[in-house]
Amino acid sequence: MKKLLVLSAFLIANFAISQTVLDSTKTEQQVNSAQRMMSKADKKLTIGGYGEITYNQPETQNGELDVQRLVMMFGYKFSDKVQFFTEIEYEHVKEVFVEQAFVNYAVGDNMSVRGGLMLVPMGIVNEYHEPTTFNGVERPAVDNKIVPTTWREIGVGVNGRFPDLDLSYQAYIFNGFKSTEVDGEEINGLLKGSSGLRGGRQKGIQSTVSTPTFSTKFDYYGILGLRMGLSGYFGRTQADDEIEDIDGSTIGIAMVGFDARYNYRKFEARGEFIYASLSDTDDYNDLTGKDLGSALMGYYGEIGYNVLPLSAKQRLVAFARYENYDTHSETEDNTVRNDAFNRSDFTFGLSYHIVDGVVVKGDYQVKDNALSGSEVNNQLNFGIGVWF
Repeated sequence: MKKLLVLSAFLIANFAISQTVLDSTKTEQQVNSAQRMMSKADKKLTIGGYGEITYNQPETQNGELDVQRLVMMFGYKFSDKVQFFTEIEYEHVKEVFVEQAFVNYAVGDNMSVRGGLMLVPMGIVNEYHEPTTFNGVERPAVDNKIVPTTWREIGVGVNGRFPDLDLSYQAYIFNGFKSTEVDGEEINGLLKGSSGLRGGRQKGIQSTVSTPTFSTKFDYYGILGLRMGLSGYFGRTQADDEIEDIDGSTIGIAMVGFDARYNYRKFEARGEFIYASLSDTDDYNDLTGKDLGSALMGYYGEIGYNVLPLSAKQRLVAFARYENYDTHSETEDNTVRNDAFNRSDFTFGLSYHIVDGVVVKGDYQVKDNALSGSEVNNQLNFGIGVWF
């Protein structure tokens, strides 16, 4: 049944790609906060923000109400060529992070140099995670367990486009994940089987760097309403100075991803595939006692349909998404594969856009994993999202 749902989603998406009429009310789904604010060339100072309030109700457990995140954004235009952009994020009311803080210097009409704390361009949601730009109360799990959204690090690089090819590009050098750290006389591992690379994000917080990593993405936009992306991330993790020469203190990472988004009149579709190969994980697991896999893999396909007339100022999108994500897609010799880490979610629900910038969401998630006899709680979700 699940394979049939995935196949149906992609067949419908492929049919829609042959069309060429774009519903202009949905263009916000292909622009993120930094792009939108930095395009306001007539203003010196720009202010914006987005936020999410959520209610999650797993079966057999208490529900949770949460101001999941509130983000304030500021941009400043120093000149026609030089701009600064930053996001200050409050999570769960009590935690404060700087999510982005970078300077963009336009060296030409189609090329900019950028440096600071930036989003790693991998997949869709890591760069486009404002709550009105995606369906579902929660972000796709692939963009949590495989791509550790929100994934940002300090780096420098270039971005721009080749207009004649309808192609945009990004290429950056970043500091990488941190895999191990010293705690007294013990060596702690920050990466593990259940969550993959997520625990190694340094987020620009007094980040350790020993070997830089390389990140790149190309986006094709030559078909009206369609955007397709190809991403890559390559390098090694970082470790504290005292232990970086010990076998297993760092691992190698080679991650690639493909994604696509499409809007046609009332119809919308998106999909994503991410694969990460990790090297030296046996040495890492022996050193730290963790169970990190040697490959991570995840994908999803989603379709949505606006049930209201195109002439209406509001939108009510009914959607369905199937995703599979496995943080033990492969394991090395000394690590036993855990089928509980091979997970799948089927999410269906509604996104009611009251006005551009305000959405009310509700969905139900059917969750499962490949471990025989395992029980996973399904979940009901409601949320309110804003972006301005």
